[in-house]
Amino acid sequence: MPYEKVRPESFKSMLCRMEKSIYVPLSDLNVTVWVTPEPVQYAERCSGQRLELRAGDRWGKLWDCGWFHFTGKVPKEAKGTKVVLLIDVNGELCVVDHEGTPKQGLTNMNSEFDYSLGLPGKRVVHICESSTGEETIDLWGDAGSNDLFGHFRSGTLKEAVIAICREQVRQLYYDAEVLIETAENLPAGSARKERIYRALSDVSLLLTELSDQQVAKARRILGKELTMRGGDPVLTISAIGHAHIDLAWLWPIRETIRKGARSFSTALRMMERYPDYVFGASQPQLYDWMKEYYPNLYSEIKERIKEGRWEPQGAMWVESDTNVPGGESLVRQILYGKRYFKQEFGHEIKTLWLPDVFGYSASLPQILKKSGVNYMMTQKLSWNTYNRHPHHTFFWEGIDGSRVLTHMPPEDTYNSPAAPRSIMKAEKEYLDKNISDRCLMLFGIGDGGGGPGEEHLERLSREKNLLGLAPVVQEPSERFFEKLAENSRLYQSWRGELYLEKHQGTLTSQARNKRFNRKMEKALRELEFASVLAWMTNGNKYPSVELDRIWKEVLLYQFHDILPGSSIKRVYDESLERYETMLEQVERMIAASYISVASSMGLDDRKENSIAIFNSLPWEREEWLKLDEEWLRLRVPPMGFISGDSHMVSIINEDATWPEMKVSLNERAAENDLLKVTFSTDGAIMSIWDKEHAREVILPGEKANDLRIYHDEGDAWDFPPTYRQSGGMTLMIEGLESFVDGPTSGLLIRYRFGQTSLSQKVVLTAGSRRIDFVTEVDWKESGKMLRTSFPVNVHSDHANCEIQFGYIKRPTHRNTMWDYAKDEICAHHWIDLSEPDYGVTLLNDCKYGHRADNNVLDMNLLRSPSYPDPEADRAKHTFIYSLYPHKEDHVQAEVYKRGYELNVPLRTVETSKTTGLGSAAKLHGMDSFLKLDRHNIMIETVKLAEDSEDIIIRLYETAGARIQTNLYTGFQMSEAWLADLMEERIEPLDINEQTLRLTFAPFEIKTLRLTALSDTTKK
Repeated sequence: MPYEKVRPESFKSMLCRMEKSIYVPLSDLNVTVWVTPEPVQYAERCSGQRLELRAGDRWGKLWDCGWFHFTGKVPKEAKGTKVVLLIDVNGELCVVDHEGTPKQGLTNMNSEFDYSLGLPGKRVVHICESSTGEETIDLWGDAGSNDLFGHFRSGTLKEAVIAICREQVRQLYYDAEVLIETAENLPAGSARKERIYRALSDVSLLLTELSDQQVAKARRILGKELTMRGGDPVLTISAIGHAHIDLAWLWPIRETIRKGARSFSTALRMMERYPDYVFGASQPQLYDWMKEYYPNLYSEIKERIKEGRWEPQGAMWVESDTNVPGGESLVRQILYGKRYFKQEFGHEIKTLWLPDVFGYSASLPQILKKSGVNYMMTQKLSWNTYNRHPHHTFFWEGIDGSRVLTHMPPEDTYNSPAAPRSIMKAEKEYLDKNISDRCLMLFGIGDGGGGPGEEHLERLSREKNLLGLAPVVQEPSERFFEKLAENSRLYQSWRGELYLEKHQGTLTSQARNKRFNRKMEKALRELEFASVLAWMTNGNKYPSVELDRIWKEVLLYQFHDILPGSSIKRVYDESLERYETMLEQVERMIAASYISVASSMGLDDRKENSIAIFNSLPWEREEWLKLDEEWLRLRVPPMGFISGDSHMVSIINEDATWPEMKVSLNERAAENDLLKVTFSTDGAIMSIWDKEHAREVILPGEKANDLRIYHDEGDAWDFPPTYRQSGGMTLMIEGLESFVDGPTSGLLIRYRFGQTSLSQKVVLTAGSRRIDFVTEVDWKESGKMLRTSFPVNVHSDHANCEIQFGYIKRPTHRNTMWDYAKDEICAHHWIDLSEPDYGVTLLNDCKYGHRADNNVLDMNLLRSPSYPDPEADRAKHTFIYSLYPHKEDHVQAEVYKRGYELNVPLRTVETSKTTGLGSAAKLHGMDSFLKLDRHNIMIETVKLAEDSEDIIIRLYETAGARIQTNLYTGFQMSEAWLADLMEERIEPLDINEQTLRLTFAPFEIKTLRLTALSDTTKK
């Protein structure tokens, strides 16, 4: 009846009937489990609590682990059929072989997932294609009582059976599924749509029962439609299997290791069944865990990589956050990431793979280009709240002008079901299809879901060149980018940061982790510099092994769901403990290195208790320092040190005096020789009078350091954009004290809000324009946010915000939705508002979330969301922020130096007691190890090369200007090279005695590779 009306809705019920008929259960498996609270190795699999299970029996609570033993015998009636096991433990499970090597991952069918992308479950274990009816089942599996996203799903055994797989029914199911969805997405009235519907209708009438004969005939009918091919394509989709794995999030790191094993073993099994399948995975950290915990699995992965069917992706050690980590951390992410893939697999990675990061720093393009990374893949900008990013394929241009070719899969997901709707959505939504003839598809189920399952690969086998769909080819992403680059001249550019209009709360959540990250970054910088000095002056062994280990752990915690603060409580309990241990170790190593340097220079050959004061910053620092309850006024050379006897400090500095420091409780005022600060009765600042420039710093009638608590019912990622409408709540003063301590004075203010206490020491220092707010908070609020704000007497339409290796300008107005969306912004050491002749900078030692609205500089200090960590930041916190009024703009005022000085203090070490030269009447200086003759150049890193004893020096231009400078070294060089960020030599540099002439473009990063003359260092 060719003219009978077709009813497409009936096809779905037909499909459902087919799906239920694919597997025919035959008999239950015998199931035993040994349960432990934490994972145990295969050799200890029987060490836990032993339970015999039947379907419905409970075996564990959330995060429990269990080694399952499945045994049974295939029934005789299965002879000649395809036999499988159907296993669902209401958790994640990894089937292993007789040596404990992961062979396949299984996921509970009711796991949380975005069901619009398909079903997450994997429950089928293939036993044999044609059974003898006598096979014995003896199978072990390592399970976790949690679903993909860390949820508890009853902890019961749902299913463990031996079943027949009706392979032709399974194939018919995918034939019909692909055609149904293709037709649904074709235009109404198209001939192709009607022909497919007619074939499906014929099949639905045929399948009165799913007998083998009817199934075979139905496949022949649909096969005619599946063999119809498209013509010349205008868009080709490159598809690669993907399993995005968060290294921690709603589960602890220990579970990620097992998620990796489940996902990677599943990918290997799928490759055995589907010869076209190409899979990719990023994050060397994950590979390194496989190498450590599952060496046999790792060997299988290496073979597939060699074959070209498994693509190592991503360049970075982990898929790192890019807002909060410092510039050198981003360099090390790529340095360690690329080196690992090169050393382990021989692959030179050219693509940054960051599908799920909460915004992208404008410093990244230069870092990528100077690391040999030419491409970037992401999709997170599709999450924007207010504005749609205008491109899927474009060049991203950074603050220095570097550009990288960037692509966002137009399907806007990295969990594509690879269904016809996926292909049609990609074509429909692709914003650059008028100039680009290809786009990328990432298909599979992430976070332990094993990546692509058979459903993805069955669909793709039918979609290669199916009439009505754009053709799909499975290939590595690197090959896709190479083809995409062929039309580079046509693509538009996006300049500046790729700001995500979402998840601004992650700039503040889990403040203790962010503080430790900043402290670790600065301590590692100090340790590398100190270790190079100790190696050169005293022949100490450079601690490359220890540095490698510590750096990699710091990089791990910069993962985009750890450092931003969006993981569960256990992740932070564990990382805070490790941070504390690592920081203590690094501080001990710094002190030991500096003591060694002082010893080698003969600086401890005094009577006793000789001190040395080190400055690792590349400019001379003149500062007050308190030692043994006495104040020193020190002038320490750039990247050098001074020394003296600690018991002689008063004699050494007998000329050091300071102007009278004034403080009055009655007037609620404190002042030094440059500034006078007046406080209101609630502790806020009413006035900051700049004596030197006869200017009020604070906008008249407004209050500065206005500490307020706002209602914040958001989660770790987001807070309500309307939080300010209530005006916030003030803290009550409990105590007010004045103090004068040598060249410092100020007020100590104690506040209370509910159960929360806050004490703040507001400090002015003689000769300094910096006002420090030394803050301690015992934070016990829930659903609240603590902020401070400074309405300054400066007018500018933009704020200058320090980011990695430079700064970026952001609007202080809300003219457009693009401006409005950037209400909460990221800054590192400082944020500044400047007029041409005057400005004000807000500095910090561990904060990142800021707001710049008209003339108000605002800082987000603490949050207390309840998801996913119900106790987030309810703890004691210590931090410093500072206000720095200055003459001229932020560049002329050299604000970048003030940011580094707050974050990188002078280092004092006390050397051992010896006999020697007697007391000294002066401080003994040292020529600088490195010295520059121009401002606005920062020496960020001094270290030894990864592969030799060459010295690596990394510098960058801070002002956005073109500058020439001389770099003076305190040692003789035999060779000097300009290198890339991977420390590979690019071109030789001329050496003029101990001087190198360097030319910088705006915000340019330069890496030097120097070889010291052999007699310069003690070996």
